[in-house]
Amino acid sequence: MSNSLPKIAWIGLGIMGSPMSENLIKAGYDVTGFTLEREKLDRLAAAGGTAAGSIAEAVRDADVVITMVPASPQVEAIAYGPDGILENARSGALLIDMSSITPQTSVDLAKAAKDKGIRVLDAPVSGGEAGAIEAVLSIMVGGEQADFDQAEPIFEALGKTIVLCGPHGSGQTVKAANQLIVAVNIQACAEAVVFLEKSGVDLKAALDVLNGGLAGSTVLTRKKDNFLNRDFKPGFRIDLHHKDMSIVTDAARTVGAALPVGAVVAQLVASLRAQGDGGLDHSALLRAVERLSGAQV
Repeated sequence: MSNSLPKIAWIGLGIMGSPMSENLIKAGYDVTGFTLEREKLDRLAAAGGTAAGSIAEAVRDADVVITMVPASPQVEAIAYGPDGILENARSGALLIDMSSITPQTSVDLAKAAKDKGIRVLDAPVSGGEAGAIEAVLSIMVGGEQADFDQAEPIFEALGKTIVLCGPHGSGQTVKAANQLIVAVNIQACAEAVVFLEKSGVDLKAALDVLNGGLAGSTVLTRKKDNFLNRDFKPGFRIDLHHKDMSIVTDAARTVGAALPVGAVVAQLVASLRAQGDGGLDHSALLRAVERLSGAQV
């Protein structure tokens, strides 16, 4: 293993974090990980990484610390406090937060880290579990150009479209817009599916031809089989999309942007969650449309 590559600490080995950290190991990086679930640590070790017993142990010798956790509260929990990243990472380290959180949390984190001599990038991703496994994620980054340049080889092992979008928090703002577009797109597809089925059309044929025209999208390509098979095993959970819809609606309100359709879809996501479907994939928005159309789901 080449010693010239930066040593990486990876915090958060969930649906996204596990395959992403494994792609870095495949690319030759030395990865030490920490997460709350024992079996995820075992998986990292089996892939050639090192399991740490705590955040402090994971980040102590790292050149780069990467975090991938569900939301702002978890980012704050792992970053701050005596056992957190900022107290235990060495000065000069680069912290790359790939979680999807509020832009303000990213701005605050960068400020707090600067006092410790730690540089920060917010680098949320789009592409879901499949994109993480295939290393074709879209990565939207906020922070300094010099830090982005240093992190770019790491990003290239994780994704395909890698863009510095502006200062701290900008990556999160673009990610929020991404989640708005994805949710509205899934909702439109779900409505089309119910309409087509109630009309007695061959759904597979219809989705194939729709996906070949202007109505086609990455969302439809990725989610077509979920719709056809009613397979809602989570690639991206409704619970997380619910969180993201609050981020985008709050941020939009702050800057004075109206999101009329986004607000409706945010409510549909919230209602799906209230009906107990929060653990399902976001393509399960189809279930909400079915219920509204009289089906017992």
